[in-house]
Amino acid sequence: MAANKLDKKKTYSPEEAINLIKDSKVEKFDASIEIHLKLGIDPKKTDQQVRGTITLPHGTGKTKKVAAFVSPDKEKTAREAGAEIVGGDDLIAEIKKTEKVDFEVAVATPDMMPKLAQIAKILGTRGVMPSPKNETISPTPEKIIGELKKGKIVFKADDTCNIHQIIGKTSFETTKLLENLNVFLDAIKKAKPSSSKGTYIKNAIVCSTMGPGIKIGI
Repeated sequence: MAANKLDKKKTYSPEEAINLIKDSKVEKFDASIEIHLKLGIDPKKTDQQVRGTITLPHGTGKTKKVAAFVSPDKEKTAREAGAEIVGGDDLIAEIKKTEKVDFEVAVATPDMMPKLAQIAKILGTRGVMPSPKNETISPTPEKIIGELKKGKIVFKADDTCNIHQIIGKTSFETTKLLENLNVFLDAIKKAKPSSSKGTYIKNAIVCSTMGPGIKIGI
């Protein structure tokens, strides 16, 4: 069992932690491996927001459900690219009425953005409002959708200064998990706000979906 092998007082190397997770796997399914970071930022300051996009070299092993807000002439290409939910005025009206957000990421064409204003609060509270900062607004949404399906991720620090991200599955080779982890950490480091002082990454934990957290040094 992972809990029996784990020394909770020890800080492991990323490779040690990933191997420990893989060797002590107890789930009967192919569990996700996650990284959880605690950042030294002030989330109340607009100049200390940490967000961005990155394509993991080996994907996450998990495909996010994508919604595309597009005009009728682009609906077919959006569906063909892999978007599960596609629509324009009708989709906006439905979300406005039900406040139901049944997707994990949204993309939109520039012409749809003024119309999305009426549901911006609903999408914003779920963290799925299309934005130039997370590269989810484009006149060619099929390109963005394709990238998201291939492993492009959007990351953002929450109100408690934490970032949570899946970096793969327990079935992935350790080398691939490490490559994904390093690419993600590099992106986080590059996104450090210039006004953030002191220790930037205060704590880093990796774990499987149902496994114990393992502290790593980075």
